[in-house]
Amino acid sequence: MIFLIAQRELRSLLTTPSTWFVLAVLQCIFSLFFLGRLDELLEIQPQLAQLANPPGVTFIVAAPLFNTAALLLMMLAPMFTMRLIAEERRNQTLVLLLSSPLSNQEIVLGKFAGLLIFLLLMTASIPLMACSLALGTSLDSGLLIANYLGLILLTASYIALGLYISALTKHPVIAAIGAFSILAGLWLADIGTNVPDSPWHQLSPLYHFQNFNSGLLDSRDVVFFVLFISAFLLLTIKRLNRIYG
Repeated sequence: MIFLIAQRELRSLLTTPSTWFVLAVLQCIFSLFFLGRLDELLEIQPQLAQLANPPGVTFIVAAPLFNTAALLLMMLAPMFTMRLIAEERRNQTLVLLLSSPLSNQEIVLGKFAGLLIFLLLMTASIPLMACSLALGTSLDSGLLIANYLGLILLTASYIALGLYISALTKHPVIAAIGAFSILAGLWLADIGTNVPDSPWHQLSPLYHFQNFNSGLLDSRDVVFFVLFISAFLLLTIKRLNRIYG
């Protein structure tokens, strides 16, 4: 049943013209940034040749590309999560969905999985661009895997929070603004504090992504993402139970 809901969400997204426009713009941004990093790498080649242990092309080109994708997804995810529940409530189609032989848990997890698959497909060009560098040089596979795993967890956390905000209102625009405001607020609070042990660091998904971006697989970051995602999915399920229970 979860697969059917996910398939329904994917079909709905792929039949919307605005989705393809956003996809085209996003690929242009990724491509321009990728080519820009390559140009910078070529410019600093003489300086790198003088270093005993120069940073590799994966660190110079691929890792910043993943970091850029993380920031762009913070802005894009709320645009897609706003329609998952808020738009269905406004159009009164959620009642029809809930009247089907599906539990609230299956509906929430299906919508979550559908959008996660879609956003991962939308950003699939990033690891492909990074892997294309292997045609001319050796890559740090560990750093690439860590970055892609971090991007998956980060995207899932964006969707989980946006899904919950979408369940709080019938107005999609308010849901998008609310989700983006929370995500941006956590990010700004994180980069705005100079205290190493500040709780704002621990609450920001982007802060925990930085270790993945550097190639560090810390179990505490994985636990944070799992708890963050699970908490907002449970809150969304309880919200639906409260409204339509």
